[in-house]
Amino acid sequence: MSEYTGYDGNSLEFLKTNNISIGDSVKILADITYSGIIMPRYEHSDDKHIVLKLKSGYNIGLEISKIEKVEKNPSTEKIVEKNEKVEKNEHLPNILLLSTGGTIASKIDYRTGAVTPVLTAEELNSSVPELAKIANIDAKVLFSEYSENIMPMHWLKIAEEINQYSKSEYSGIIIAHGTDTMHYTSSYLSFSLAGFPIPIVLVGSQRSSDRASSDAALNLIGATKFLTECKTNGIFIAMHQDENDETIACHIGTRVRKNHTSKRGAFQTVGDDPAFLIVNNEIHNNMKTDFFTDKKFEPKIKINEKVALVKYHPGYDPSLLKHIIDSNYKAIIFEGTGLGHIGENMYSMVKMANEKGIFMGMTSQCIDGRVRMTVYESGRDLLDLGIIPLENMIPEIALVKAMWVTGNTENHDEIKEIMLNRIACEFSK
Repeated sequence: MSEYTGYDGNSLEFLKTNNISIGDSVKILADITYSGIIMPRYEHSDDKHIVLKLKSGYNIGLEISKIEKVEKNPSTEKIVEKNEKVEKNEHLPNILLLSTGGTIASKIDYRTGAVTPVLTAEELNSSVPELAKIANIDAKVLFSEYSENIMPMHWLKIAEEINQYSKSEYSGIIIAHGTDTMHYTSSYLSFSLAGFPIPIVLVGSQRSSDRASSDAALNLIGATKFLTECKTNGIFIAMHQDENDETIACHIGTRVRKNHTSKRGAFQTVGDDPAFLIVNNEIHNNMKTDFFTDKKFEPKIKINEKVALVKYHPGYDPSLLKHIIDSNYKAIIFEGTGLGHIGENMYSMVKMANEKGIFMGMTSQCIDGRVRMTVYESGRDLLDLGIIPLENMIPEIALVKAMWVTGNTENHDEIKEIMLNRIACEFSK
């Protein structure tokens, strides 16, 4: 890497004038005094800023016109990030960090601006020095995938790996995961590992760990604090509560969605407050019930991918539903309108699916609220045709639960019974 990678124009001239380059440890006086390491930038970035990595591991962008003074640290040796193994502290709890990829485990290609999954779990640990003050972190890479590439087979691998630690001395497990499909993974783990005795937290970031405004470090720190201080077992997602850096929200893994494409506070608990809020060194508990209905841990790590999520819309072609039926799918989750409706042009296909013994569940396209299929005649017609209302279960979570249920039983009555039973907070009370 060039000693000025990503810098040109005014920013390049600023670095050269002050005799500093990428990797130098500096003290910068602007509105306040900052200390850190000069970092590379995108090749396509503007020439008005420099990027500084603070000691916390968090990156900031500084506008050069507002910088009053730059002091290079006395050492002439450039500071480079090392992935040295952190010495364990016998007085601290132990946490297992599993890396699956995603933005939180990525760096920027400063030539193209593209984000690539290259960080290992060990690098995640060493890049956030605060973690070593909270817990002893054992890091392991399971795979390195963007979340859109994580498939049900990956859920199985994660669950099987975690299952090995059910009787371990770890206080909790962190899973570094891409954000786009994180709630699919958290819901599968919630069902397949129901009753798991120690807490599991999936952590992601909206911006990679070497970008200014990255949320990776604070999300990891918040998740680690939660695991070491709370004794609540369950599967959670820890992310920024909003755009500020003051609060990390810990969401129930079956009651959460990513509701914004890019904001750091993209994840929201549907229909309630987050289960926990980590504010500085305080943890606020909003849990109203136990995470798991059955406290006994009996893992059921199986899956059937022959489940469809059908989002109804005006003009939906019923022949698409017929293709699903003819393809021997075991369950269909409808994402209906309002209280749980689909057009009457679908009724003949629904009847066909019911006659073939395919489980059909109804969820709503509405972000919040319960399915109520008894209110209108059309809803009652769908009940008569065999569609089962799934209360206020989030459509994606209903999909994953149906995959898990049909992977564990082929009996139609058992499928219906389990789909309607509350296992891991997937229905809110």
